Amino acid sequence: MNHEEVIEEIVNNLDINLYDVESVRDGDEMIYRVYISHKDGISLDKCVEVTHLISPILDTNPPLSGNYRLEVSSPGLERKLKRLKQFLGSIGELVKITTSSKDVIRGKLLSANEESITVEDTDTQIVIPHADIKKARTYIKW
Repeated sequence: MNHEEVIEEIVNNLDINLYDVESVRDGDEMIYRVYISHKDGISLDKCVEVTHLISPILDTNPPLSGNYRLEVSSPGLERKLKRLKQFLGSIGELVKITTSSKDVIRGKLLSANEESITVEDTDTQIVIPHADIKKARTYIKW
């Protein structure tokens, strides 16, 4: 099993969902971020619990070479959308999609399937193939 599968198994045993895992550089430091979600939200205590459970596993089999910092958090209100299950879980929410041709589409996510998503932008339904999505995220209209 890879790191993501191991982490997913651990958080699923806590009745939590693994939303995403990413590695990012912040200056000279590498950060391994684990995003967890639950229908009722994620508390700081849950983040600490998950950190304590996965940290020893990552210490014996590091996900990154060299030193890194582990961060466990919720994905937040404005979440990145990469996987089909993330799009499916965001149906009905406002999304901002940047296409490979650099068009930016904002609207309500109406549907998602293996091939594409459908976004409603001012009474117009736009079908966007996954292959054309460069970046996608939910957003909140303030």
